[in-house]
Amino acid sequence: MDLAIRNVTIVDGTGAPSRLGDVGIADGRIAVVAEPGSGELDGAAEEVDATGLVLCPGFVDPHTHYDAQLLWDPTASPSSVHGVTTVIGGNCGFTLAPLAPGDGDYTRRMMAKVEGMPLAALEQGIEWDWETFDEYLARFDGNLAVNAGFLVGHCALRRRVMGADAVGSQPSDDQLRAMRDLLAESIRAGGLGFSTTRARTHSDGDGQPVASRWAEEPELLALAEVVSEHDGTTLEFASDGCLDGFDDDEVEFMIRFSKAGNRPLNWNVLTVDSHAPERYRNQLAAMDRAAGAGARVVALTMPVIVGMNMSFLNYCALNMMPDWGDILGLPVPERIEKLEDPATRRFMEERAASPDAGVFARLTGWDTYVIGDTFSPENEGLTGRRVGDIAAERGTTPFDALLDIVIADDLQTVLWPGATDADPESWELRRQAWQHPAVMLGGSDAGAHLDRMQGANYPTRFLADSLRGRKLTTLEDAVRMMTSVPAALFGLRDRGVIREGAHADLVLFDPEVVDSEMLSMVEDLPGGTGRLYAGSVGVRSVYVSGVEVVRDGAATDARPGSVIRSGVDTDTVTAS
Repeated sequence: MDLAIRNVTIVDGTGAPSRLGDVGIADGRIAVVAEPGSGELDGAAEEVDATGLVLCPGFVDPHTHYDAQLLWDPTASPSSVHGVTTVIGGNCGFTLAPLAPGDGDYTRRMMAKVEGMPLAALEQGIEWDWETFDEYLARFDGNLAVNAGFLVGHCALRRRVMGADAVGSQPSDDQLRAMRDLLAESIRAGGLGFSTTRARTHSDGDGQPVASRWAEEPELLALAEVVSEHDGTTLEFASDGCLDGFDDDEVEFMIRFSKAGNRPLNWNVLTVDSHAPERYRNQLAAMDRAAGAGARVVALTMPVIVGMNMSFLNYCALNMMPDWGDILGLPVPERIEKLEDPATRRFMEERAASPDAGVFARLTGWDTYVIGDTFSPENEGLTGRRVGDIAAERGTTPFDALLDIVIADDLQTVLWPGATDADPESWELRRQAWQHPAVMLGGSDAGAHLDRMQGANYPTRFLADSLRGRKLTTLEDAVRMMTSVPAALFGLRDRGVIREGAHADLVLFDPEVVDSEMLSMVEDLPGGTGRLYAGSVGVRSVYVSGVEVVRDGAATDARPGSVIRSGVDTDTVTAS
């Protein structure tokens, strides 16, 4: 044995009851799972006495945007320190390959706009010198701390084939054939399948709908058919229905899309809110309807409230409120003038409270916002205070108080919104949703929206909540939902479980204290740009292929991770 982990509580990822045992690792695989002290692990090169600790499979994060960050940060920080050993990228139709010569600038600006990746980091942290998907994946071979698999993004396919006409045009028959061929080539190189977006929130660096939003259904179905011809592949998409609830046409499209590819179709993200139960019920019903029609549609949902900050200065989720975009897109002096106008304030408040707000309505609890950094004498002493309390002192409404504060700071104020969906009723609905066969945990968006939100720490936060917080599920089931369930959806071979022969992707943690640190801003990205970061608590070791990549909550220098390639590292999972 290369490593023997003794006297550990094993939570094996299947949902089975935990048990005390010894685990032996050899050549990157789990070689032995034995009773404590059985003697089968004697003579191991390294031994760890894990008395009082829990050992579980490494967590699989099914929805990340680490496509860029992994090129300068092979550790997938901070996901890895929270126990994530496998990440899936290339979601929502956005990938960095295939890439036409000279298209780096367009792609960088698109990713900066649509996924909140700092443009300076994209410019200074990456050499944009690949063209094919194969050349892109080759950048990661031998240089990853975690395992990473990537879908092939529709926007990249369209741009590579159609050039600037990808935005605003339909492909010719020859161009569609070229897209199909390019997708097939990219999947043969290891792409895990196909992703696309039809969501109104996705615009490029020029403010235009991204390329995939111009595609009509025949194009989407033709590309899904390509996926059906390759083993170990899958489908993913984003749409307005993911935000607002699905209408009949979109449900029928999802059915046709999944069946054309004969693959599961996953989408991001199911937001559960007791104040909008009709949306939640609509989305669950859509997936049930798909299953009844022989398709498989799976919603990702987060088991925690994702920490995020906002600003009226920089582009963020507030821009997604109905009719707010035009106001918040004005030059700062004009924007301030608009925000000072009482009629504009009432209009914005009414529109945010309208049904058109969809999932973004969860950000309208203005009284729960906490003031972060401030920048003017007028706002001195407000950091850390709730807007509702400030409004009461001033005898005004929370929304008016909020706007008065940000205007005094020339809109620079950092705001920490308190979500409206943190009530007990919403948590009970989440608990029920986790047991639905078409619902899977995930949707962290790790690697994206770096200065505005941080979802990568959800595994340790969920473990803490399951062990010492709301206790909405058991430790065994919490682990199952973050390991074997996503591994099964993507057909990941020998991952997501602790059993003999499986990859030794493992997390060793202290159940008494496991948790996430509080969020803070760190400036460690290329170009000196910042991001929200949270370290882990109580994570003793994270192993990838039996090699320790995290020790006591800090990344090591080891790079044992691998690129997860379709058909090589994945089995085929069909739609029915």
